[in-house]
Amino acid sequence: MDTLTHIAVGACIGEAMAGKVLGRKAMLWGILLHSLPDIDFMAGLWLTETENLLAHRGITHSILFLVVVTPLIAVFASWLHAAHALGLKRWMAFFYVAVAAHIFIDTFNNYGVGLLEPFSNLRFSFNTIYVADPFFTIGPLAAMIALLLLKKRNPSRRKWWAWGIGLAMVYTIYAVAHKLQINRDVKKSLASQQIPYKDYFSTPAPFQTWLWFVVVKQDTTFKISYRSVFDKKPELSWRTIERNDSLLDSFPDQKSVQQLKSFSQGYYSGERYGDTVVLNDFRFGQEVGWYDSLGKIAFHYYLNFPNQNTLVVQRGRFARWNAEVFKHYLRRIAGK
Repeated sequence: MDTLTHIAVGACIGEAMAGKVLGRKAMLWGILLHSLPDIDFMAGLWLTETENLLAHRGITHSILFLVVVTPLIAVFASWLHAAHALGLKRWMAFFYVAVAAHIFIDTFNNYGVGLLEPFSNLRFSFNTIYVADPFFTIGPLAAMIALLLLKKRNPSRRKWWAWGIGLAMVYTIYAVAHKLQINRDVKKSLASQQIPYKDYFSTPAPFQTWLWFVVVKQDTTFKISYRSVFDKKPELSWRTIERNDSLLDSFPDQKSVQQLKSFSQGYYSGERYGDTVVLNDFRFGQEVGWYDSLGKIAFHYYLNFPNQNTLVVQRGRFARWNAEVFKHYLRRIAGK
């Protein structure tokens, strides 16, 4: 998830696990430990862009990292706060919950996490919650603000962290229910339209969980579409995109191509944009596809100009937004 969400959730976890003993220091430790897995952003200082894509949410989001690193920091915190009667076991429980919660939350995004790193580069992803979803964040964020304002002994502190975490959990269940509905609709549509496929996935469109981007994998092509939980029409309208393996296989820098293919988990295509070949990764959606069905795939990596791929994951997500696009976005969410 986005940094603000992890800060808010971490603060709530800190208050829940150690607030009565440590006061606001518990919130600070909760923020630090819940945000710890994202320390992998520093790898971008020495890795290439494609290497960094594979490294992000890798080893620092793994079970090994959780098991090995967390207790070491707990020992340090126990020594640092020896005057507080928290005890090493409670420090370890606190930090395990904080780090594990970060990893668990990130599995619901389309980027995925490398739970089994360094033994396997398999990414685990439920594709259920958009990476920046204000409806997920609002509960923990409101709770964090309230906890910062309330005095340490105020009895309502417990209610605030419980509501903050509870609302995020309820919204997650709500999102899972929507995903199951969308997947049922997709399967019914594919069957009624007699479309053969090898696999498919659905992932939320930006900032919510009512409108979903759908990708269907075939032998040499992909079909993409959007589906709202409020849609009445039983069948989806599809755009077909060639995978274009020949375009990618002939590219000189095969190391980057293979790394990007691995990163995409098989949901990629090659395309030519003017004087460059790009590799698209369908998992990150489409540039305002509910408004322009022919819009670019949001993640498009310029193979000929690797230095022009800064923020390659983010840039397409926010491209071309304006008042008209936003109006269509709301209408499409409503099933219109």
